[in-house]
Amino acid sequence: MAEDDIGEEDAPEESGPLRRCLVRRECFAREEMLRFVVGPDKRLVFDVGASLPGRGMWLSATGDVIDLAVQRGVFARAAKAQVMVPPDLRGQVVAALRRRVIESCGLARRSGNAIAGFEKAREWLLASRAGLVVQALDGSPEERARFLGGRDVPVVAVLTGAELGHIFGREQAVHVVIAAGKLAKKIRNDALRLAGVAGDVLSGQ
Repeated sequence: MAEDDIGEEDAPEESGPLRRCLVRRECFAREEMLRFVVGPDKRLVFDVGASLPGRGMWLSATGDVIDLAVQRGVFARAAKAQVMVPPDLRGQVVAALRRRVIESCGLARRSGNAIAGFEKAREWLLASRAGLVVQALDGSPEERARFLGGRDVPVVAVLTGAELGHIFGREQAVHVVIAAGKLAKKIRNDALRLAGVAGDVLSGQ
């Protein structure tokens, strides 16, 4: 089989913790990857929560892999059928992941598992309650580093200060701490997928 001749037989069964990327042809943890399915109308759908029915097609969570998959016609080959791929597939994936991170942060706030603001969030950090620190993408690097104080805790920065602020009912928020637990892990995984796909978009380049 040629390097870019990727078919359905290349993908492992959808069981177990690993999935094979149809472009890179390497296996990764399913929570780190992107799942796509073909809908009844033959349109490709990004399954952001990896829960939709149908045979899943998996890609590594990077923008260049999505672009290559579209250019090489990978989805039609894997499905062994005609597939209508959205013209801005990468943009749709970015938008879906951003919504998911925002919704999960909102859920954490409503359930009492998240707090914003330098002083209050730092109290949680110092008390070892932090499972994840979410910092504003457009925040000052110096201020973000000062907040962390060299502590070893997972950190993501994929939302703007305005987006974080909206979640907490304020104009801006730079520092958010998510309590340790499943929700913190979910937000971290989704944020890392978002960062991988958005790439230069997030960095403002």
